[in-house]
Amino acid sequence: MFGKFKYLFAFILPALAVVGFYVGGIWSFSTLVFSFVCLPLFEFAVGTDRSSLQNEFTSRKQRDAIPVVLVSLSVPIQFAVLIAFLYVQKNHEFSSLTYWGNITAMGMMCGVFGINVAHELGHSPLKRDQLMSKALLCTSLYMHFFVEHNKGHHKWVGTAKDPATARLNESIYHFYLRVIPHSFVSAWRIAKEDAKRKKNGFFNEVLLYVIIELTGLTLIYALFGWKVFLSFILAAVVGILLLETVNYIEHYGLFREKITENRFEDVAPIHSWNSDFILGRIVLFELTRHSDHHANPERPYEHLRSLDNAGQLPAGYPSMMLLALVPFAWFKIMNPLAMKVKNLQKNLAD
Repeated sequence: MFGKFKYLFAFILPALAVVGFYVGGIWSFSTLVFSFVCLPLFEFAVGTDRSSLQNEFTSRKQRDAIPVVLVSLSVPIQFAVLIAFLYVQKNHEFSSLTYWGNITAMGMMCGVFGINVAHELGHSPLKRDQLMSKALLCTSLYMHFFVEHNKGHHKWVGTAKDPATARLNESIYHFYLRVIPHSFVSAWRIAKEDAKRKKNGFFNEVLLYVIIELTGLTLIYALFGWKVFLSFILAAVVGILLLETVNYIEHYGLFREKITENRFEDVAPIHSWNSDFILGRIVLFELTRHSDHHANPERPYEHLRSLDNAGQLPAGYPSMMLLALVPFAWFKIMNPLAMKVKNLQKNLAD
């Protein structure tokens, strides 16, 4: 229903964030409540939708204008919300409730618009889209994700070499402590090898990103003061934790078989969890169809499909993210599903 225009629903998030900034009080938490209370309830009420766009898939360079415009529009919107956040945190007097509510709202924007949309744009072969991706990642202080995700995660997903693949029986909290530093180290190593191959010496892509982020932080401190500076860092941390929570649920317990010492089986839909709950699909620009994304990373978001041989999550992403925060409940539900997928994987191999 509504075709490509359904993705306009995602822009409820920035609207709620800005309203929360200026109204304050309990309204400052409206973005958080919408995402983790309203969306899960609506998803269970509406259910799943396995349909995809019917038109023939084209390359990322030859697409309908509407899906391209919508993700591109996310860039100025993200920066506009960020500026509004910085201005309000500096110039408005409000309670501690509003202060923390504003941080969660900006954090949601950092995770959903800052990193998630950057993920989509970062897969584009167009330099313009890649530049927009890096700009969005800068708003979450996670620019190294551009290197690690495209050159690391997609290569090593489902193996012990991938920091973003959650191990069976690994709690979300242990995952945070492992994935955040290891992702940066992985990105640094990849960038260092690229620099060595290009004979750029010590200066590499990730170092450039660190310099850009430090410059941005310095500018925020100079213009808005230390309280707003701290607010922005806390919002970025919320965005990073949202991203890594999504990473946790996308590949939990799913591993590729080792063929030789340095070779693994090819990436297949069975190595990622899929979710067809419609509202989460829309708000996250089809990120929940992660199985098709990893099997076919050249596909733009609007053409991602629900594949039969992919492991299916029992709920949408917002619900699964909340479940992940309670490890014993997560293990009870997800471990049997992971073992079921492993048995299916074994049968397919035989």
